[in-house]
Amino acid sequence: VVMSRIYGAKVVLGSATPSLESLYNATTGKYAYVELTERWGEAVLPEVIISDTIRAVKRNERKTHFNLELLQNINRSLSAGEQAILFQNRRGYAPYIQCRTCGYSPRCPHCNVTLTQHKATSRMECHYCGYTTPDPRFCPDCKSSQLLAMGFGTEKVEEEVTRLFPDARVERLDGDTTSSESAFKRIVHRFEEHQTDILVGTQILTKGFDFEGVTTVGILNADNLLSAPDFRASERAYQLMMQVAGRAGRRNKHSRVVIQTSQPNHPIIKYVVAGDYHAMARAELCEREAFGYPPYSHLIRLTLRCRDYEQLRYAAHYTANIMRRKFGSRVMGPVAASREMLRGEYYAEIALKIESGASMKRARTLLNEVVETLKANREYKAVTISIDVDAW
Repeated sequence: VVMSRIYGAKVVLGSATPSLESLYNATTGKYAYVELTERWGEAVLPEVIISDTIRAVKRNERKTHFNLELLQNINRSLSAGEQAILFQNRRGYAPYIQCRTCGYSPRCPHCNVTLTQHKATSRMECHYCGYTTPDPRFCPDCKSSQLLAMGFGTEKVEEEVTRLFPDARVERLDGDTTSSESAFKRIVHRFEEHQTDILVGTQILTKGFDFEGVTTVGILNADNLLSAPDFRASERAYQLMMQVAGRAGRRNKHSRVVIQTSQPNHPIIKYVVAGDYHAMARAELCEREAFGYPPYSHLIRLTLRCRDYEQLRYAAHYTANIMRRKFGSRVMGPVAASREMLRGEYYAEIALKIESGASMKRARTLLNEVVETLKANREYKAVTISIDVDAW
């Protein structure tokens, strides 16, 4: 959109699940709006089935990470010579491992995160800085051999699907298997040519593929999408689930989307079942307006980073105090970032909420003054500051 302003070009934004900011711009006349109400080729929308994981556990209808409902639908597709897609938005074998005796979990020495287990390479890996270390056989704290894989990623899903459906041809599409463009194309081509029966993957799977043979799609853990600490979590969960669901029923075959969740009554789950984007948008926009979030305000995030934790802490409070003198109660923070330490640097954040109708030009001028004041203070010369507008 910015490029179009610079060059005087026209822009077409296309999506089955537009961002709420784009929808707001369309309904307020900033954008023109055209709605397509039919799928190409009159394809039938898939049936959406909600599978309650808590209920499945209580009824003993769960095998490892799969509810019986999902397994039955996969088997139904395979028996008919059709295909299935399984979506889990975590790569690797397990998000972390934990000692059963003392609770120890291996962590990255450069980032404040646990290491992800990758069974294929027998290594623990940090998905932020790339640090790796061999998969431990014993706990370094208490020397116990009781190290358990906690949670599951696409690698573990692939392993379990292969065990549950030994006659099926299974492949995985994620950041580990698509390190090159040629590898990505080979996996996609084999699935298109029906040389693969079940494709397991991360959100790479959602990117507009048109696989005519897919009649079952499984979303293995919708709760992860719904529980992110972000005011856009519900919107993004809806978008992602609808995009994954859209890989099924690309032709006239009856297809199913099975969503595994412990929150079957969550409003976003109900909107996905109904396929009702506008109901979701109305509810989310109403909540955004009540709390003054975009598109009813501009939310500006200042991120400060430094290798010295104490210096960062003092710099963050110094910056926030300057901002409060200029912006008053619109300033929130400072707080530690959601990832407090990455690649050996500590991070802190300050939020600034500018209400609709206020001058962003004036806000930009004042913010530049804040940044220049921080840079001019030699005590904080090692601190780096960056600014994002509405990019949370």
